[in-house]
Amino acid sequence: MSQATLDDDELFEDAASEMREDVEASLEKARAALPDADEIWAVEADNTLGVLNALRSALDVGDAEDHLRDAKKWYTMGERADAFEDGDDLAEEIEAVAELLGDVETAHEQVSDLASTVPQLRSTLEEFADDGGADAEADADADEAEA
Repeated sequence: MSQATLDDDELFEDAASEMREDVEASLEKARAALPDADEIWAVEADNTLGVLNALRSALDVGDAEDHLRDAKKWYTMGERADAFEDGDDLAEEIEAVAELLGDVETAHEQVSDLASTVPQLRSTLEEFADDGGADAEADADADEAEA
């Protein structure tokens, strides 16, 4: 085997090793950008809307999606180049982070929907109570007039 072939193999192994490190580093950054469990569980606020807004902020995934994309990109390149001797662990971890990210994003959307619905519902309930109170007074006045 020529010296050039040894150098090429060695360079390829170095590149494969660096690619794996890049995938692992991106996955670590993605995990770190996900919300902390305590942040979404213990929220302090004075009212329901405050709780929902605090929860919505706590469910922000930040740069996790970008880091996951980088991990997928480097993993895909490594797989296509057949650079990983055993890349199954990386594929599983990418899938796990992607699934968790999707769950957090779904929860964020649901909380956002509630945060916009609750004030509307409160106003409607207040209007309904005000109208109901006026109707009750009118009924009472009508009953008194009949008596």
